[in-house]
Amino acid sequence: MSGQGSGGNVIAALCNVFIPGLGQLVQGRILAALIFFLVCVAGYATWWLVVPGIIAVIAHLWAIIDAAKFRSGV
Repeated sequence: MSGQGSGGNVIAALCNVFIPGLGQLVQGRILAALIFFLVCVAGYATWWLVVPGIIAVIAHLWAIIDAAKFRSGV
């Protein structure tokens, strides 16, 4: 992928809208994808405790922004 704002990053960000971490997986960042996914799933699963739900929403938004702003090290 080229860099910030490239078409690949837009696709990755859109993937994250539907499944947190999927955009990072598309970009080849497996560990980041796993962390974002697990934090969001755990937070959304315990939404009735309020605080984990808020953390999940923040992590979900962070995953979207992170995928959109990703610059490869190449």
